[in-house]
Amino acid sequence: MKDSYKHTLSVIIVNYNVEFFLEQCLNSVCKALSDIDAEVFVVDNNSLDNSIEMVQEKFPQVKSIANKKNVGFSKANNQAIALSDSKYVLLLNPDTVVEEATFSKVIDFMENHPDAGGLGVRMVDGKGRFLPESKRGLPTPSVAFYKIFGLSRIFKKSPKFNQYHLGYLDEFKNHEISILSGAFMLMRAQAIEQVGMLDETFFMYGEDIDLSYRIQLGGWKNYYCSDTTIIHYKGESTKKSSVNYVFVFYRAMVIFAEKHFSKTNAKSFSFLINLAIYFRAGLSIFKRIISSIFLPLVDFSAILTGLFLLTHQWKMADVHFPKEVIWTSLPLYAFSWLFFSWVFGLYDKDRKTLGTAKSILFGTLAILVIYALLPKDWQFSRLYILIGACWTFVYLLISRMFVSLARFGKLGLIKRDKTFAIIGDSAEFERVKEILNLSGFDKVKVHRISPTQTREENTIGTLDQLDQIAHIVKIDEFIFCAKNTEANKIIYWMSQLNSDKFEFKIAQPDTTFLIGSNSIESAGDLYVLNLNAISKSESKRLKRIVDLLFSTILLLLSPFLVWFYSHKSKFIRNLMAVLLSKKSFVGYQLEQADEVANYVLPNLKKGVLPVQNWLVSHKSFPSDKLNVLYARDYSPLIDLQIIFKNLFKLDL
Repeated sequence: MKDSYKHTLSVIIVNYNVEFFLEQCLNSVCKALSDIDAEVFVVDNNSLDNSIEMVQEKFPQVKSIANKKNVGFSKANNQAIALSDSKYVLLLNPDTVVEEATFSKVIDFMENHPDAGGLGVRMVDGKGRFLPESKRGLPTPSVAFYKIFGLSRIFKKSPKFNQYHLGYLDEFKNHEISILSGAFMLMRAQAIEQVGMLDETFFMYGEDIDLSYRIQLGGWKNYYCSDTTIIHYKGESTKKSSVNYVFVFYRAMVIFAEKHFSKTNAKSFSFLINLAIYFRAGLSIFKRIISSIFLPLVDFSAILTGLFLLTHQWKMADVHFPKEVIWTSLPLYAFSWLFFSWVFGLYDKDRKTLGTAKSILFGTLAILVIYALLPKDWQFSRLYILIGACWTFVYLLISRMFVSLARFGKLGLIKRDKTFAIIGDSAEFERVKEILNLSGFDKVKVHRISPTQTREENTIGTLDQLDQIAHIVKIDEFIFCAKNTEANKIIYWMSQLNSDKFEFKIAQPDTTFLIGSNSIESAGDLYVLNLNAISKSESKRLKRIVDLLFSTILLLLSPFLVWFYSHKSKFIRNLMAVLLSKKSFVGYQLEQADEVANYVLPNLKKGVLPVQNWLVSHKSFPSDKLNVLYARDYSPLIDLQIIFKNLFKLDL
């Protein structure tokens, strides 16, 4: 073992396609290292974004390693560990934010506990909620059984049933534990030299359990330190709905069991894990299917029942519907209204009441158009269709009110506009407010809160009064300006206000993006608020429908249209690419390099046609920012306009 080291701490971050999280993480890391002799490594596993370029440009002091392929979490960390020369080595996820004193506190802890080989810290998610994987026990067969079959969730404080997350240990006290989280895994270099680096058999997941266990086998202790708290946007509990996660994670457990347990225990554990894999995967798939189709099925049944009851009223007036109409047309009517409900986002989380009206309007128009083309025997009553549309509209409104009441404890007929609070100085307030304005939030209430203890002019209070402000002013979303607000204060207030009522985001200096996480049940999210129109689920569906509809029509007409194009094969290939969702009819103008560099554009498929000037009036918007304008104000009409304007350029 080495007697001396060049540095006190080596921070190692493995990155894969999370450029914006990485930038935020490095900002917090650099602040926390201001008084510590340290080196920072970023190992990039062949990201497709601009992660490496961003690191080299904004953080030249960071040692970057650019892999040509994704070599996995273990191997990537080992690359940097082999190059490190520090007394302590920290494995840190890129989707984390550390406090200014995090590193000094954990180093002090290790110095005061010479028996400590590894250390983990208290972690919260993007809503300020404690992440139970901050402290874990060894996943023996019995511990794994209690976790897999939900007993640990039921008996959270039980020393017997919740050994996996050690739920009986106080999250605000320091404890000796068995397993550290790979999101923040501080280790003594001497311990690594003794027991070895990460086992590269584990591609992802399980490697932290394996190394933690080997540290203990080497005679060292692992500790949970509650003296500091970090944000971890993608905690283990956020991935449970992913079927792929279930397979990868539990397969890693099998590798661990075969490596460390006796043959008998390993076989029992392997059987249990394989049983769990199919049980959890099946449960996950079933839950996803049910959550996706349950409400539409209820809606379809209710609307269809109402339509059948309406036919009874017509019978009382001696108007009888043919059986084929009742059993064919009525289900199609219900399906049409629900199809447009889906198109206009009625089943999205961020649905709006206006979507209900649009759904019924377009669904009714579609029904009436088809109705006009039917034989006379099938044309029984336009009035019936209109009354059926009214019934569907009333049902959808009332049902959504009760759904909102069940979920949130309040009727959701009219959705109140969000109220924002920006914590920052006047310059940062104006910058972030402009981001909100560009996103379409130009008419909402935006308050400023002073980041200092002194209440400044044009503010509603100070950071120390955040809990009072939150309830008195009824704030929905807090945006912390990292330039003016210390990370420890951001994390403190997120933890204090960890309620479903509030959302939190962090604005990094000199950027056009905000990072936050709306729920512990969803992975960490990147919110590019200035360009959010095209990112909405409704917009994506409508764009795809336009692509699908027009590619089909043009392909059907291609035997005639192809003669109008110079590059006939390219015309057909473009239409097929759009039909198969490999391209879209309209995409960004990528040659505007300055624009792409200054704005974070949401991902779009490559376009057959670039964004062109279309017939809208945006006098206040620079003409060279077409990509931004397109993303901000997207609607299917813009795509249609561009397609018709450039119809004979589809072979380019």
